[in-house]
Amino acid sequence: MPRILIVAPSWIGDTLLAQPLLRRLHEKLGRVSLDALAPPWCGPLLERMPEIDAVISSPFAHGELRLRERWKLGRELAQRHYDQAIVLPNSFKSALIPFFADIPLRTGYAGEFRYGLLNLMHKLDPAKLPLMAERYAQLAEKPGAELPRPLPQVQLQVDPVNTARTTARLDLDRSRPVAVFCPGAEYGPAKRWPAQHYAALARELAGRGYAVWLIGSGKDVQVGEEIRAQSDGVCRNLCGQTDLAAAIDLISCAKLVVSNDSGLMHVAAALGRPLVALYGSSSPAHTPPLSLTAQPASARIAKIDIACSPCFARTCPLNHFKCMNDLLPEQVLAEIDALLEPGASMKM
Repeated sequence: MPRILIVAPSWIGDTLLAQPLLRRLHEKLGRVSLDALAPPWCGPLLERMPEIDAVISSPFAHGELRLRERWKLGRELAQRHYDQAIVLPNSFKSALIPFFADIPLRTGYAGEFRYGLLNLMHKLDPAKLPLMAERYAQLAEKPGAELPRPLPQVQLQVDPVNTARTTARLDLDRSRPVAVFCPGAEYGPAKRWPAQHYAALARELAGRGYAVWLIGSGKDVQVGEEIRAQSDGVCRNLCGQTDLAAAIDLISCAKLVVSNDSGLMHVAAALGRPLVALYGSSSPAHTPPLSLTAQPASARIAKIDIACSPCFARTCPLNHFKCMNDLLPEQVLAEIDALLEPGASMKM
C-alpha cells in the first residue's frame, strides 16, 4: 500500500481547501496511507478528515528556518519509508523535510528555489486553476494533466459525545435554533464585517427565535464583546473560550453560520452548515467556501461590487472600508432568507 506524506498549509482555511486533494488521492490509488505534517493549530482539522491516517505535528513557527531541527525531523520521518511527499506550501523551507527524509518522489509547485528539493514539479497556471482548492487538487495528477471536475466535496467528522460535552461545559442553550457568527479574520481587519452590522443582524435573528453564538480566537474577544454590547446582550460571546476542536463542535450545532472570509468559514462549509460568507477585501473567485458548489448548495456569498474590491490588503489602503461598511445587514439578511427559505424576503 503506498504511503504518502502531505506537507500541509499553515492556514486553517487552506488546510480545509486541501481536502479535495486527499479525497482524489484515495479515489485514484484505492488503498493508500496518508499522513499529514502540519502545525499544531491545524491538527484538529486533519484529525477530523477521514482520509488522514496520522497527523505529525510540525514544531516550526512561521518564518523559522531552524535547519538542524528540520534535518533531524526529516531523518526521523525517513524511518516511516514514505513513497511520496506532496508539499502544499510554496516556500523553500516546506520542501526541506521531505528531502531530508529521502522520500523518493517529492511533488509540489515550483515555488521559491525548490529545484532539487522537489523532483516532480508542477508549474502553476493561475488562469486555468483560479481556485486554491483546484491548485492543491492538481497535485494528485501528472504535471500538465487536466484536472478532473467537479472537485470532491470537503467533510469533517464530528463526535456527538464531544459536542455534548462542549455545549455542557459552556452552559449553552440548544433548545432554540442556533446562529453562529464568526466575526474574526486572522489575515487582517480588512476582512472583518463591522461590529455594529453583526449586532444589528443578531438582534433581528434573536427576534426570530435564534440563539446567537459568537465564535473566534482569543484575538476576537474584544470585537465579540462589542457585538454583544451593541446587540443589547442577545449574543453569547464565546470568542477565546474554545480551542479549534471545540469551535468545530459548536459550529456543527448551527442552523445558520454568518462568517467573514476566514478559517472558520471553511470549517462551516466542511460541516455542511447553511452559510452566508461575507467578502470585502478578498474574493470568492479565489477562496470560496466549497459548499457553494455542492448539490444542493449550502452557502451564499454576501458582497458589494466597488472598483477597489478585492484589494487583498490586510487593512483598507484607502481608509474608507466601503467594501464592508456598505455591506448592510439588510443585504446579508436577504441572503439568509434566500438560503434558508428560497423565495422569502424579510425586512428589518
